Amino acid sequence: MHCDIYKFPKHDDLYVYIARPNYPDDTEELTDWLGVLPSDFRAGLGKSEFVMHLDLAAQQKLARVDIKEVLAKLNEQGYYVQMPPNDVMVRQAELRAKAAQDKIYD
Repeated sequence: MHCDIYKFPKHDDLYVYIARPNYPDDTEELTDWLGVLPSDFRAGLGKSEFVMHLDLAAQQKLARVDIKEVLAKLNEQGYYVQMPPNDVMVRQAELRAKAAQDKIYD
């Protein structure tokens, strides 16, 4: 299974894997690969940045996620969302809360 991986500058350490089951035959025309994402979720992500193309059949493991889980989600729904580690999510929430609080007192 081939996939493309995207990141989103508004969301540190969040990556979206998009299935490319017909790769390389599907490379001749431009396609909105992120179109498989639910529209409300995609709208909240902001601008995407392509990270890399990956052949998961050539991988035995991935750095932060279980490759079997990634493959299952790619086959089932066409995408997989790799969330940031919990410590990053907590820090992001703290920064957003502080910014909101600071905005109240400006």
